[in-house]
Amino acid sequence: MEEESAVQIPLADEMNSLSVEASSSSPPQMTPEERFRIVRSVGEECIQEDELLNLLTKKPQPICYDGFEPSGRMHIAQGVMKTISVNKMISAGCKVKIWVADWFAQLNNKMGGDLRKIQTVGRYLIEIWKAAGMDLNGVEFLWSSEEINSRASEYWPLVMDIARRNKLPRVMRCVQIMGRNDQEELSAASIFYPCMQCADIFFLKADICQLGMDQRKVNVLAREYCDDIKRKNKPIILSHHMLPGLQQGQEKMSKSDPSSSIYMEDKEADVNLKIKKAYCPPKIVQGNPCLEYIKFIIFPWFNEFKVERSAANGGDKTYTSHEELIADYAEEKLHPSDLKPALSKALNKILQVIAFSYLYEFFREQLLDIAQTYPTPSCRHLN
Repeated sequence: MEEESAVQIPLADEMNSLSVEASSSSPPQMTPEERFRIVRSVGEECIQEDELLNLLTKKPQPICYDGFEPSGRMHIAQGVMKTISVNKMISAGCKVKIWVADWFAQLNNKMGGDLRKIQTVGRYLIEIWKAAGMDLNGVEFLWSSEEINSRASEYWPLVMDIARRNKLPRVMRCVQIMGRNDQEELSAASIFYPCMQCADIFFLKADICQLGMDQRKVNVLAREYCDDIKRKNKPIILSHHMLPGLQQGQEKMSKSDPSSSIYMEDKEADVNLKIKKAYCPPKIVQGNPCLEYIKFIIFPWFNEFKVERSAANGGDKTYTSHEELIADYAEEKLHPSDLKPALSKALNKILQVIAFSYLYEFFREQLLDIAQTYPTPSCRHLN
């Protein structure tokens, strides 16, 4: 197997320039239109844009709801794209509530339904986001099991009201939010799950639902529920793009197929091999996963894409816009044999920065714990 030359892990003081920006201070004063442009850029679809602008005009700190099932390995879209999106929302003045859906993972039989394992995975994923540079000043991680238990009298009547107002076929149309389809043999949890996820939006007092396109149906169900109860202010749906799998015809990444995506813990050789085998036909832009990785991960992270190639193939070139890259690729001025190594190198650089940050924090805390057990010398020992 051919491998690219090793990517050097950067020093700690270089990490800020390589990771997605996270503001430690309050965002500068922005007009509602400026805030709208930032927030709107997060979503592939927005329902409705006029409502979003109105919200950002009237509310200084809207609540944005995001969530995830702790269910195993974290792929790069979940790790890096979510970090980029969350930091954008925070930079525009939003407060982001991330719903750690441990009970939902149990309902969905993830990790064999073992809640202890699910929660362990959840804590690990949160640490990865920290290492990736997620701006924790504007994020609140809320565990569904803890929040629902502590406010059960508020949560369960809401779930029951949503359930009684919707016919079974309408609820069953939402089962894709569980990563399943209505043709599978489903458990009764498939009825609970959409009603609970719909309730989460109101329970968390969310103004904006910032989830993937695959969660769109349950978010629309929440807006329909507002019509049923005559509620004027509906949650705004901001659905982000779903990164496709690396193989031809894979509309989304699949955890059951490790070759379909890059994972946050992938080694350099793993990344190189996966990108080398990825679907990337010359001149074909539509449905090309390598170009999507560059658009949604590389450009937002580095603000550029560097291609190193021989003079015979056009020489080195640094792209500063996705449009320029697409134009060159469509005209075959940029070939897959040059694009793929450049993509692999950029991805490895991101993953190694994050891995370095994660290990640095881990060992720093471990060493601090050990150091604090040692006696502090008295002043006379220092004389």
